[in-house]
Amino acid sequence: MSRSRTGHPALKVAEPVGAAAPAARHQRVRRPLAERAGRRATPYLFIAAALVLLVVFTYVPVVSMFGYSLLDWDGLDPVSEFVGAGNYAELVTRPELFGVFTVSLYYFGGTIVQLAAALYFAVILSFKVKFRNFFKGVLFFPYLINGVAIGFIFLYVFKPDGVLDTLLGLLGVADKPLWLGDRSVINYSLTGVSIWRYFGLNLVLFLGAIQSIPAHLFEAAQMDGATRWQQFRHIIVPGIRPVIGLNLILGVSGALSVFEIPYVMTGGANGSATFVIQTVNTAFKYHKVGLASAMAVVLLALVLVVTWIQRRTIPDDTTELS
Repeated sequence: MSRSRTGHPALKVAEPVGAAAPAARHQRVRRPLAERAGRRATPYLFIAAALVLLVVFTYVPVVSMFGYSLLDWDGLDPVSEFVGAGNYAELVTRPELFGVFTVSLYYFGGTIVQLAAALYFAVILSFKVKFRNFFKGVLFFPYLINGVAIGFIFLYVFKPDGVLDTLLGLLGVADKPLWLGDRSVINYSLTGVSIWRYFGLNLVLFLGAIQSIPAHLFEAAQMDGATRWQQFRHIIVPGIRPVIGLNLILGVSGALSVFEIPYVMTGGANGSATFVIQTVNTAFKYHKVGLASAMAVVLLALVLVVTWIQRRTIPDDTTELS
């Protein structure tokens, strides 16, 4: 027992029973609120970096591109002239700038062939086939190779007396065309390279969609005596319809904006120039950045319109399979 200065025992004053309770209760309430706010903010912190990159490297350049399309600028001079819609008017009055879209028709046809072949192999490899994992890797591997490297590889394949000519010679073919020198053949050659490169992406998307279909549907179909064709028509196609639409959108938009392979292999020569190659040449070869930006805006608008039409004609509604 403690004593006071006078020597008498000190009296301990008791605190009210409920005095500390509100403070403790307030602290307990405040802590969960802070934890809850932290949990809510965590997802936004994770996506913040991706959003910053998306804005800086996608949306800001698109806005800047639209601004440049209203200028007469060579890309180097610090002085530029505002021309408004003059660059767009020049696009309309110069049909040779839009004439290169005819080259995209070859890639449109290649897209159909590519999707059909990818769907065919995806259906086969989705069933029990020997070495199917090996074939999946072999078919997907070209998509992993850099497009510039693929272009240089096929330059050796298509050159006179190259790999392709040698193989055709072994098969007895004597009259071999100039695969990259003949205007009637060059776009077929480049389209074939494009199919070979992007085939693996469509294959993987189709495989993933097919494998997501419940296995009991195929078992029930087999018990009912359904053939492989009937399973494909009534189970696989309805079940992967959204992925078919997605691949078609990717293929068509890619056909409109082909650049890498023809630019590396031919530079747009012999009638192989695409709209993107024409845009790049307009900007960096002829130093008309304003006109090239207008061409890029038109291409972006065209891709968006085509995508919208495809989404309207091929809905994403998933068929309920039971």
